[in-house]
Amino acid sequence: MHTNNPRTTQFPPPGQRIAIIGATGSGKTTLSQQLAERLGIPCIELDSLHWLKDWQELALDEFRRQVQRSTAQPAWVTDGNYTKVRDIIWQRADTLVWLDYPFHIVFGRLFRRTMQRVFRRTELWNGNREDIRITFFSTDSLFVWLVKSYPKHKRTYPALLQEPENQHLTVLRFTHPRQTRQWLQNIPRIPTLVE
Repeated sequence: MHTNNPRTTQFPPPGQRIAIIGATGSGKTTLSQQLAERLGIPCIELDSLHWLKDWQELALDEFRRQVQRSTAQPAWVTDGNYTKVRDIIWQRADTLVWLDYPFHIVFGRLFRRTMQRVFRRTELWNGNREDIRITFFSTDSLFVWLVKSYPKHKRTYPALLQEPENQHLTVLRFTHPRQTRQWLQNIPRIPTLVE
C-alpha cells in the first residue's frame, strides 16, 4: 500500500480503477464525475445502483451482481462507502481516494447541497428526491447519518487500510478540499475526439 503524507501537496496520479470514499456530503460524487471526465473512463455511482424508486433498496444479491459487472471493466471510478460491496470494489481497485475533511467542512457542504436539492426538487436516482421532512426531521436524515458515521470512518478506515488484502491500493488521503482541487488540476485531461 502506498499512502501520501497529508501535510504535503504532492500526490501521485491515479490508476485506472479508482474508489472514492469519504463522509456523506464530502463531495465523492462530484469528484468521481470530474475524474471520470478528465480520464475518459466510466463513472459508477453506487447510489444510482442501490436506490430504486421510492427509496427502496435493491436486493443485496442483485446489488453485488451489478457492482461486480460494473467493476469488471478495465477502468472506472466509483463513489460511495457501501460496506456490503466494499470487498468487491477495494479488491479490484488500484487507487483509493479518501476525502478525509474536517467535520465543519463536510457539514457545511452537506447543508448547502441538501438545501439546493430540496428547494430545486432535484431528481436524484430513479425518480427519488429529498424532502424537508425526511431530511431534517427524521431518523433517516443524512445529518443524523453524518454525525453517526463520521467518527466511525475516522476510526475504521485506517485499520482497514492496514489489512493484508488492501496492501495493493495506492491511498490518496486528502484532508482539505484545496488538496483535492490541486491534485485534480494536475491530472492531464484525455482529449475528446471530435467527429
